[in-house]
Amino acid sequence: MYRNIIISRTDGIGDVVLTLPMAGVLKQLHPTAKICFIGKSYTQPVVEVCEHVDAFINWDEVSILPYNEQLIFFKNLEADVIVHVFPNREIAKLAFKSDINQRIGTSHRPFHWLYCNKLVGLGRKNSKLHEAQLNIKLLQPLGADTNYSITDIASYCGFTKVQPLDSKYKLLLDTNRFNLILHPKSKGNGREWGLDNFGELIEMLPVAKYKIFISGTSDDRKLLNSLFVKYGDLVTDITGLMNLTSFISFVNAADGLVASGTGPLHLSAALGKITVGLFPPIRPIHPGRWSPIGAKATFLVTIKNCNKCQNTNICECMQSINPKEVVRLLESYQ
Repeated sequence: MYRNIIISRTDGIGDVVLTLPMAGVLKQLHPTAKICFIGKSYTQPVVEVCEHVDAFINWDEVSILPYNEQLIFFKNLEADVIVHVFPNREIAKLAFKSDINQRIGTSHRPFHWLYCNKLVGLGRKNSKLHEAQLNIKLLQPLGADTNYSITDIASYCGFTKVQPLDSKYKLLLDTNRFNLILHPKSKGNGREWGLDNFGELIEMLPVAKYKIFISGTSDDRKLLNSLFVKYGDLVTDITGLMNLTSFISFVNAADGLVASGTGPLHLSAALGKITVGLFPPIRPIHPGRWSPIGAKATFLVTIKNCNKCQNTNICECMQSINPKEVVRLLESYQ
């Protein structure tokens, strides 16, 4: 019987969202176990909305400690198991040195051969499986089935601990219209649909039915200025307005979201919102690997073989997705 299981994933918001169903699977398999999640400080608000995680370990805080103090910290966790979802050599070494009994990692990382004693044959780049399915495969040594469907995985998200939305943000929402968030930018982490397409989408959505919000970071504000200038009162600018905790609450209170393969897309899907993802047909960033997971989540992708955007963020295939198709999908879930 396991007392304390650690999931380690120290990368981005979307990656963390697609990892958290692992906690739900573990709670089902080992209901008395304490589930801890090691992550970066900026993803802590995401982890904290998941009902299946009992404690968050802030790697940014631990990693700056002297090595001896890091080791003491890990030993004091008294963990039985650690699952290295995102390979991190420092964490793998600490888990080894602190004598965590089962240390699970992919066999495709040479340093896991040194520091892990449970290796799972798992290659992500060319796999046909979704990222969330690949994550759960790492739980095979703990008794997990390795054939969870995307529908199965959606039921393990457990995004139920959302903070109440601050009244000043709640007032932005329209109780008589569909509150739709458009998130056009991706901080360079994926291909983008383009502001022209988002503009066409705004023009197609009836004002009487939709209230449209444009979200993004404060740095995105200048990049999105043309939308605000052109569409004025048709859109509400919420870029840089909220911290992540408040943004999660806002997404939860809204009705839907449209974005490329970014963190907000996966948050919206996990929260059960109507979510439309926009993807290029190129591995390994195609929807087969990164589509949003949720009961009302779907995606659009141009079906063709094309590698022209392999080394650029400009993707003709993605930009050719018709805004009319986005409207159709939004309407189909209402």
